[in-house]
Amino acid sequence: MHKLFSQMGTRQKSLTLKYGIQLLLRCRLCNAVAVVFAIMGLASLTLLSACGNKPSSNLKTETDVTTIETDKQSTTPNTETEEIIKETNYFPAIDRYLVNEFGKRYAEGEHCVPIHPIVTVDERNGEDILVWGDFWVFNYNQAGDTLKCVSGGNHPGLMHIRQTENGFEVTSFDQVEDGSRYLPSAKKIFGKKYNTFHTINSDAEARERLRAEGLAVYAKKHNINVTMYQDYGWQAKKLPSVHL
Repeated sequence: MHKLFSQMGTRQKSLTLKYGIQLLLRCRLCNAVAVVFAIMGLASLTLLSACGNKPSSNLKTETDVTTIETDKQSTTPNTETEEIIKETNYFPAIDRYLVNEFGKRYAEGEHCVPIHPIVTVDERNGEDILVWGDFWVFNYNQAGDTLKCVSGGNHPGLMHIRQTENGFEVTSFDQVEDGSRYLPSAKKIFGKKYNTFHTINSDAEARERLRAEGLAVYAKKHNINVTMYQDYGWQAKKLPSVHL
């Protein structure tokens, strides 16, 4: 190659050298341009990457969506829960049992209103709540502003009550027997609580007050326009004022 270059004329050498320098400059320019484009490409990738990681201000994050869904759910009324809250004790269950099991055994009336003077309660087991009481039922017909008693009776004993998802229900009833079996069965069912039961059962005045109050609450709750109640053969008595 050196020999070939040395054999060239002065003009040829000059041209060859000129073209060689131009070629070298072009290669360096190409490399410089390539470096610039490479740098620009890297910057673009970095910029795109950064934009991809930044959330748009018009989009909601997962936390925002969860909060909105929670707010929607909180504004929706839960009917089932409300029904459960309404029956917070077992007295409505006792009333239902007395009306359905005993009220129908007597002469029919327009209204069956039970009362239940309680002797004692054992609530330690929610599956078997024990309620000892002196339970009564009374059937009435309305005559003007008076509820007239047409039938009723006494059913002392021990109620077994179970708590359910919807409230309470009576599962069984140990009832004091009639006639000659009354005293022994009462002592067996009430046990050490028999004396308390006997005191409650013998207090006709306290029972009458409870009956009048229960009847007044029933009348007001069911929008019955009455002011008096009356037993057959007795003077009508005024119902007390009550607030629900």
